Parts: sequence; structure tokens; C-alpha cells
Amino acid sequence: MSNEGNNLSELLQIRRDKLQKLKEMGKDPFKIEKYEPTHHSKTIIDNFDEMEGKSVVLAGRIMSRRGQGKVGFYDIQDSEGRIQMFAKKDLIGEEEYELLKTYDIGDIIGLEGEVFKTKMGEVSIRAKKIDLLSKSLQILPDKWHGLKDQDLRYRQRYTDLIVNPDVKETFMLRSKIMKAIKEYLDNRGYLEVETPILNTIAGGASARPFITHHNTLDIDMYLRIANELYLKRLIVGGFDKVYEMGRMFRNEGMSIKHNPEYTAVELYEAYADYKDMMEITENVVAFAAEKALGTTKIEYQGIELDLTPPWNRLSMEEAVKKYARVDFEEINTDEEAIKAGKEKGIEIKPGMTRGHIINELFEEYCEEHLIQPTFITHHPVEVSPLAKRNPEDPRKTNRFEAFINTWEIANAFSELNDPIDQKERFDAQLEQREAGDEEAHMMDLDFVNALEVGLPPTGGLGIGIDRLIMILTNKSSIRDVLLFPTMKPIE
Repeated sequence: MSNEGNNLSELLQIRRDKLQKLKEMGKDPFKIEKYEPTHHSKTIIDNFDEMEGKSVVLAGRIMSRRGQGKVGFYDIQDSEGRIQMFAKKDLIGEEEYELLKTYDIGDIIGLEGEVFKTKMGEVSIRAKKIDLLSKSLQILPDKWHGLKDQDLRYRQRYTDLIVNPDVKETFMLRSKIMKAIKEYLDNRGYLEVETPILNTIAGGASARPFITHHNTLDIDMYLRIANELYLKRLIVGGFDKVYEMGRMFRNEGMSIKHNPEYTAVELYEAYADYKDMMEITENVVAFAAEKALGTTKIEYQGIELDLTPPWNRLSMEEAVKKYARVDFEEINTDEEAIKAGKEKGIEIKPGMTRGHIINELFEEYCEEHLIQPTFITHHPVEVSPLAKRNPEDPRKTNRFEAFINTWEIANAFSELNDPIDQKERFDAQLEQREAGDEEAHMMDLDFVNALEVGLPPTGGLGIGIDRLIMILTNKSSIRDVLLFPTMKPIE
């Protein structure tokens, strides 16, 4: 072991020895069960004029200490921020003061004292009584070097939150954004519901699921990849407006935009269409930005983004014509489309049709240009198995995806409610599965049955919450907006 390792072990041992000594003195901090603070740091500092001279009780973690002899200054961090504790031997007694001098950075204390301002003008608490509530047996990163190792920050989020206050602010903003989205939908008369996370069929999207096993029923089950098909069943059952915000699970790659579990909101409205969903999308995003940040004009990684409705609108074929320079008004057969795709360097796979080529060209050539909020509409039917066909051109669907900063943040359509068409599309998806496409949709006969009972014309929308929060909080990785992102275990 290196000297550094030996030194660390010695420092950790010293903390354990201190704890043992406290126990022998009958002052075991871990036996304290309850402590009742009356105030928090920021509240005291912000309201000093009213608080001056008042007695307060506060609890928090020692983050730094200065001074020697008969007087000490300690920075105490609680859930709101930091405040200075002024400790004087004459005020708290010699025995307690000597004990305080043995406390370490990271220890959690309870503090009773009087609010005052030092000669330097810093709002502080003059300690009268101090209790050790928890002994820290680990060593926090110091305030100068901080916790810089990104991997360690994600693994030890508890330490990250202690030493990097801006991280805590991000997750407080996350909570505000999610509450604002719910508030917007609640105000529009939507009912929040809960649907199963464990499914017998992985449906509602094209994705590879996580598989688990139910012992009692002796069947494989899937963590949901979407909650779409359950929510549509509720519209069949007579609810007009429903939504659910929660975790989805996809057994796919990881990147700065992808985590195996992520948060999404899906909503469905009877007698509405994809245009209504567009209006909801741009307005709910603007509402959340206004609530959390106070503005709809934000900066993301140096780029100015204007979230103010209305957003840009462009059909997928228009986008392909504009950015890939391929005009599908003049390409009507699969053969012509495949030829055009090959000329543009698209990898041609078995079973590809005109619609697949349009989608591939869009992903390859167009997405990178969609920086300002943009709706891409009228996706090919081949890549939209749950969307209603466009009456003017049945090769297209009445669907849109919303893009911000080149990322897809929402997907929506006028829902397919024709059970015969739906069954045929499921059959086509099954053929793709049998050809080796693990992300193709599974057959869900009960859902077809629900459509046969009767689904009214319906608009549906899904929004990726984590990506939206990344944009609104100016974070470049999804791991920065997930409290506990998925990490490979340390062997």
C-alpha cells in the first residue's frame, strides 16, 4: 500500500477511535433518536432583521472550522445552505468546548444559540449548547479540490450533494419542472393514473425490454417499455383525459442521452388529434420553463433556445427534401426509394420499403439541424404502428415528433383506433421480429380486443422528461439529472 493509502487508513482509524472514546464517555451519538430544529440556515440569513437576538435550534453538518484557543468558527450546512456557528469556551463550558474541538469535518451536530452578526458582517449563531448527532467515519473531499471525479460523483451521489451545492439545485429544479408538467395537465382536466410496470407483453413502443420471471405463475414478464396500451384501454373504458408520469425501462445502449430506466409522461385525450397534442407539447414545455426558470428563452451549452410557442413545423418529407436533397414527391416505389437511399449511403436491410428509407434519411441527414424547437410531422406508416393514417396520403401517419437541440423530446399521434388495421400492423411487426428485429412490437390480442370494443378518436403524447430537464437545467449528460444513474458495478 502507498503512503497515501496508509495515511488515509490512519485518518479513518482516528475517527473510529474518537467514536469509541465517545461511547466510553456515555456520549454515543448514534443513540440519539430525534432532534427538533426550529430554523434553517437560509431562512435565518434572509430574515436577519427579524431574527437578530433570537434563540434558534439548528441541525447540520460541519463543513469547515477556523480559530483556536477559546474561540472557534464553524460552517454548518443544512438542507437550505450554510451558516456560521460561533463557539466560545466561556459560553458552552470547558468540557463541551474541548469535546467540540475533537469533532471532524462531516460530523452532524445539533446547535442551540442566538442569532447575531460578527464584526465582519457575517450572520452567525452564537452557540450555547452543542450536541453531536452523528459521527462521520469517512473523510469528505475538501472544499478546494471538491469531488471532481465524475464517475465517483454518480456512484456516491450522497457525497456529491454535500460538497457540490449546484447539484442539489439541479434536482430541486427537476422537482419543480415535474410538478409544473403535472399542474398544467391537472389544470386541463387530465386525471393522473397508475398502470402496471410489470407486463406480460412489452408493448407501446419499439424497444428491447428487460425480462424477468414470475415464480408463482411460472411466466416471463417484462419491465414496461411504455405505458401507452394501458392508457388507451382507459380511454376505451370511458375516461376522456388521462396521464401517467413514471419510469420506463429499455434494455438498450447507454449514452449521454440514454439510461436504461428513465422518466416519461404519456397522456391521452378522447376526441382530440395530433394537432391538439402539438399545442399541449409546446405549451406544457413553455409552462414548465416559466415555472422553474422564470423565462421561455434559455441558453443550453452556449446555444440560445426560444421555447416560446408556436414552434416550427415541418413534415418528414419536407425535412428530407430540405436537408438530404431527396424529393419523395417524385419517388413512389420501394425500388426507387432504395436506389435513392443507396446513393445517399443508407444501409439497405432486408424488407426495407419507401417509408423506411424516408425515416433513415431523416435520422441521418435532418435531426442534426433541428436545434430550435421543431415539430416533424407525418411519419411513414412503416415506422408508426400505433398511429392513424393520413386520409390524404395513407402512406403517412398523423404523427409528430418534437425536437429541441437536435434531440427528440416528444412523440405523438392521432391514435390508430381501427382494430382491423391495428391487427394487420401487429402482424407486420411480428414478421419483423421473426426476421430478427428484437425491437419490433409484440402481438397484443387483448389490446386489439379493446379496440374492437371501441376507442374514440384520440390524441396521444409522450414526453421524455429527463431530456427536457437536461435542456432546462443546462446539463450535458442524462446522468447529471438522475439522482442515481445506472452504473457498472465496481468489481
